[in-house]
Amino acid sequence: MLSCAWLWIYAGAALMLLELISPGFILCFFGLSSATVGVLRFAFGEAFSPTWQLAAFSVFSILYIVLLRQYLKKVFVGGKVETRTDFDNESVGRIGIVTAAINPPLAGRVMLGDAEWTAACDEALGVGANVRVVAQQNLTMKVVRV
Repeated sequence: MLSCAWLWIYAGAALMLLELISPGFILCFFGLSSATVGVLRFAFGEAFSPTWQLAAFSVFSILYIVLLRQYLKKVFVGGKVETRTDFDNESVGRIGIVTAAINPPLAGRVMLGDAEWTAACDEALGVGANVRVVAQQNLTMKVVRV
């Protein structure tokens, strides 16, 4: 037959495992507090009544969350790395080749890397001309002859 102490320890282990599938990093501390109450139940035996067990669980839960959460969250979650990527202008400066003639005001097509894009230019450019992207407006590249 399982003793009350083992039930607390099993509940603590289950809560810590549930932390793996839930966000927030909170259940771990309830599990830790439950395991602590289980160990205390082993230490004090029948003198550690159910009322004291629930009180200890509440106190340890609050203490662990307040004292350990901020420190352990930094250890397990890690820091944030913010990057400033300008996706609207990431193609600016790239060199490409005209694949469909550009005759202003009509747009043509250019090959940039392995993708073909619509391109506009202030001068007429024939197929095979090398161009540099100077601006990007939505999906149209503004290009100049290289």
